[in-house]
Amino acid sequence: MSFIRTGLREIGLKIRRQKTRIALRHEKRVLQKSEINLGREGCSQAVNFPEVRNEIVALKKLEQEQKEVALRIATIEEGIRKIELQRDQNAKEQNAALAKLEEEKKPILQRQNEAKAAADLCDRELASVERRLQENDAADRELLKKLTELQAQVPPPDDLETQMAGISARRIRLPEEKAEITRARLGAADACRAAREKLAAQEAAVAAIDKNIAKVREEYEARDRVLNEQSRAQQDALKDARGHHEIVEEKKNPAYLNIGRHLASQGIAPPNAPHLLADVQKHRAAVERHSQHTAELAVLSSQIDKQELRKFYFAGLSVVVLMAIVLLVVFQSPQKREWLPQETDTILSVNLGQLEREDLPKRWRKDQANEWQNVWAGLIASAQRTPVLNLSRDAARVTRAMATTDSGTTHEYVLVEAGTDVSRVVDSIERDKAFERRTISGLPMWLRPEYALARVGPKTLAIGGENEVASLARVRLGIDPDLKITGPLFDRLQSLKEGNALRLVSREPAKLDRMFSPIFNSELLEKCDLLGLSLTLQSPVKARLILKAKTPEAAGELVARIRNEPQRLLKLAESDFLFYAQPPEVDVQGMNVQVRFDVPENSARLLLQRLAKIVPAPAVAAE
Repeated sequence: MSFIRTGLREIGLKIRRQKTRIALRHEKRVLQKSEINLGREGCSQAVNFPEVRNEIVALKKLEQEQKEVALRIATIEEGIRKIELQRDQNAKEQNAALAKLEEEKKPILQRQNEAKAAADLCDRELASVERRLQENDAADRELLKKLTELQAQVPPPDDLETQMAGISARRIRLPEEKAEITRARLGAADACRAAREKLAAQEAAVAAIDKNIAKVREEYEARDRVLNEQSRAQQDALKDARGHHEIVEEKKNPAYLNIGRHLASQGIAPPNAPHLLADVQKHRAAVERHSQHTAELAVLSSQIDKQELRKFYFAGLSVVVLMAIVLLVVFQSPQKREWLPQETDTILSVNLGQLEREDLPKRWRKDQANEWQNVWAGLIASAQRTPVLNLSRDAARVTRAMATTDSGTTHEYVLVEAGTDVSRVVDSIERDKAFERRTISGLPMWLRPEYALARVGPKTLAIGGENEVASLARVRLGIDPDLKITGPLFDRLQSLKEGNALRLVSREPAKLDRMFSPIFNSELLEKCDLLGLSLTLQSPVKARLILKAKTPEAAGELVARIRNEPQRLLKLAESDFLFYAQPPEVDVQGMNVQVRFDVPENSARLLLQRLAKIVPAPAVAAE
């Protein structure tokens, strides 16, 4: 096994070399910055050394270029300040001009409002005159009608002459009144026309001054836009100049670097910053130390036996490949497996977490606690006997499977899936003297007079009768055949979302009445070979029903009947309760029919009671 030690040693050396390389790169960067700073501060001392004369000349040229750029920057900034002053002046002039025009507009607006009020008054007077004319005509028609009715009466009234004389007298006065009203209308019409002309003149004056205001505003805004464009151009030029200045500054770094390195080699420090020389010397020593350490590690690596190193790499690669194969097998394996007997024909899966959180159970538990407790106990059946675990808090799911033998005997298998490992349950049972321990091919099973229990997974317990738990243990060990995960029954269970509170699936729907209280209409059960139901107990309660017919033609016929007669097929058996609150949504694909609908709360409660096999309370039945 010496090749393993050799390989681990080489890996350790590689890690140390990598850490040293990282530290060396860092120190080199810091050293370069220190040498540049030393060269920048020590230019006056470097003039005396002919070795860096070229760097001094290059620095002078770059500094001259920087001065020119700085002058250009100052000129641009001055231009920007002037443009800002012009913009401020333009804004002030615009405000003053607009304020003057607004002052001129105020009396014109006042005169317009007065003219409008006068025109409205004339219109009201003219309308009043028109109304009086209409009333005069209506009175004349009414008198004429009365006169005609008097003449048509048989026998005529005794005072006929008197009434006719009175009506005639009133009719004679009406033309005079009409003439007077007509003269008044002519006068009102003239006054309205004059008022309208005056209003039109004032509105024209207001429109003219509004047009003048808009023209002045547009002129000043155009001037402001020109100044904005000029300012933007100056800002772009300033940005370019500052960028050029930074580029020139960066170009000086190589010259400063050479000067700093020469000064550090000569041991000369600038009088105003003597600490810069100490920094360069410190970082040079660090770089030398890391370089030497890297060389030493390389020598140690070169002394390692290459043959043993190849053995180590081959062994490591083999382990990696083997782990990859194992992981591939693990991830290709099904993540969920119920480990149920092959003869299973009905599965009821209860999601305890959803059952505790959703709306209908919460209201039921609050309003009728005892009744809900009976329903909850009926849904989980023998799972409520699970020791140690608080099912409502510690368990994630209870799965009940039913199987009918050839002799007609029904067996129920119960699996409890905990939220965490069930080791503490097993430890508690091991210490409990009331349990008798047996083993089935090495898998332990614990028995009490009333029930048995076995661990069939890291988080899964089998609980129930002795024969049923023993059968689940044999299925888990592979002694008895299990329910294949690719079969139609398991496929239907998986197609219903695991997040639903309840999932029910049966490959012999006609036998459901043997396991639960009657739920579905017998006509519906006879027309399908497989049935799946999922419930979400929120508000409203939502249901999804999956049916598999015998043929595509039978599926089409079933869909037509559900759409045409939902009140007959989608009704709780032996009751008047319907499964749906609104007409259901029906889809068909081949032999598969899918129905979605919202369930009324009373129907949902009765459905849960039927699944729990308890007699409903009288109040619920009455509803």
